[in-house]
Amino acid sequence: MQQLFGKAANAVAHAAGHPITFVCCCLIVIIWAIAGPFAGYSDTWQLIINTGTTIITFLMVFLIQNTQNRDGAAVQAKLDELIRASDGENVFVGIEHLSVEEVEAFRRRCEEAAAVVEKERNYAIEEAKATGKPEAIATKIAEGKLNSFFKERALLDQDFFNAQKYKGSVGQMLKEKGLTLVKYARVEVGAA
Repeated sequence: MQQLFGKAANAVAHAAGHPITFVCCCLIVIIWAIAGPFAGYSDTWQLIINTGTTIITFLMVFLIQNTQNRDGAAVQAKLDELIRASDGENVFVGIEHLSVEEVEAFRRRCEEAAAVVEKERNYAIEEAKATGKPEAIATKIAEGKLNSFFKERALLDQDFFNAQKYKGSVGQMLKEKGLTLVKYARVEVGAA
């Protein structure tokens, strides 16, 4: 039943998107309008177009929503696979299942992280320029400082804590072992 409905929804959504469908709908409205004087602009004449368009709209909502749900799920699955296959953070996989508040909090954290990176980048460039270096060299120096910044602060870029067991970053080790980092907390040790 669900597969049959899916096929019907695809076919209707595909047909509804064609220009010929729009032209046909316009012709129906034009024929209806031309028939108005012959029907004496009666209540029945008005009821025909009102009822017809209401029924079609009502049914199309469900068909198009079904198509959109499947298309959205397919896009999410593809994006999730791209994230898993890339060096991107796997914490993004499945965020479409979070509540609106959780997604908003996630987005805010990403924006805050981007702001910190931008601030560090600008600081590193200005610091390199202050030494009198040309723009191109100042940019390269800033990139090196940013890489150091990430290596200190981004868990996946940090060297694995036990160099005797594994030589490389935490991210490389997780990738090689086929593991996914789901959540972590950063703790700073020192005098408060």
